[in-house]
Amino acid sequence: MNDTICAIATSQGVGAIAIIRVSGEESISIVNKIFKGKDLEQVATHTINYGHIVNDNNEVIDEVLVSVMKAPRTFTAEDTVEINTHGGIAPTNKVLELLLESGCRMAEPGEFTKRAFLNGRIDLLEAEAVMDMINAKTDVQRKMAANQIGGKTSSLINELRDDMVQIISNINVNIDYPEYDDVDIITNDVLVPKITKLKDKILKILKESENGKMIKEGIKTSIIGRPNVGKSSLLNNLLEEDKAIVTDIAGTTRDIVEGQIRINGIVLNMIDTAGIRETEDKIEAIGVEKSKKIMEESDLILFMLNNNEPLTDDIKELFTKLENKKYLVLINKNDLETVLNREELDIDKDKIIDLSILENKGIDELKNKIVEMFHMDEIETKDPTYLSNARSISILRNCLKRVEDVESALENNMPIDMIELDIKNIWEELGTINGSSYEDELLDEMFSRFCLGK
Repeated sequence: MNDTICAIATSQGVGAIAIIRVSGEESISIVNKIFKGKDLEQVATHTINYGHIVNDNNEVIDEVLVSVMKAPRTFTAEDTVEINTHGGIAPTNKVLELLLESGCRMAEPGEFTKRAFLNGRIDLLEAEAVMDMINAKTDVQRKMAANQIGGKTSSLINELRDDMVQIISNINVNIDYPEYDDVDIITNDVLVPKITKLKDKILKILKESENGKMIKEGIKTSIIGRPNVGKSSLLNNLLEEDKAIVTDIAGTTRDIVEGQIRINGIVLNMIDTAGIRETEDKIEAIGVEKSKKIMEESDLILFMLNNNEPLTDDIKELFTKLENKKYLVLINKNDLETVLNREELDIDKDKIIDLSILENKGIDELKNKIVEMFHMDEIETKDPTYLSNARSISILRNCLKRVEDVESALENNMPIDMIELDIKNIWEELGTINGSSYEDELLDEMFSRFCLGK
């Protein structure tokens, strides 16, 4: 943390400008060594200064604008300099090379954001949201990341921890100062409603965080069915491009074909799978098994049937695996003679959608049904303040289990001092969500996933 780091903060390639970022105690003095213009050590903070980058021989490398930002009002809370060069590969790399020769160290991926966290500029949830903002592909993802960067999501965890501090403090006063008459006596009966309220808050955050995970990661959607039911045609229709090969030959799709569509700002990660049937073809059989595995892992299953084919035993067997899954049954080829007996479909008839991909019928109904199923219209209109990171959600789920254990302990009249210890441990675990407490290994792993220069 005492050294000065640098990195190219913009994508490498040909462009109008490139930005090289420098942060650390010596950032201004190091850049000043290679800058020809005003004395950067004398300029006011948060100013942009025109000049040239030069080498030891006073050869001009590039014409630049240099932003000088002094601590603590910077992203890293350290002295920071940003050099705006012309956006070519050669001049950008040459400026970076001069910085390294002048005393900078090459920044590791995510090290600027890591320093912002370690210097107290942002918490861990806000740090994770920085990468979410960079990766945002939809406006809903952008809004959610913006709320996390602004600290709205962190406040949810801070409120939980504040509630727990209040409980811990009350217990400690009872234990340490039992002679005080004006102190509320904390008994198991008094604690039960407090713990129940805490549990309800955690449950609410977890429930709403399902939306956060969906906004961030999208909905894994598999298209399942026998060969030639129109799975690849449906994928091509939704993607509005010929992504999957479509023929009338059964077994054409032998491996998965993927694509993305967006509905109400939510990404659907579409997967066209191999047609499911009994086959002696080894390659096709591998594809069939992969299709079944993808079906089990999917958030949404689009199960396709042909209107002009009878229901087979293998498909009836697969229907039994739809229990506790979100699915829609799509009956395609309604432009042909009806052979399928719908009475054999032991499913909720409200989940059946008639399609004719050839005539482009039923596609809008399918999209509307997905919106309804995942309450996307509500997500679009609400302010998206959720946990969206798998790490955070996993920790909160574990905290919920431990809170439920405390609830059971209270019912079994466990001593109050033991209860206090359990609550304190939960409070500390909650702190790992926003980085109030952390392990160095966690930070190293998390920030290593960031892009270089951020």
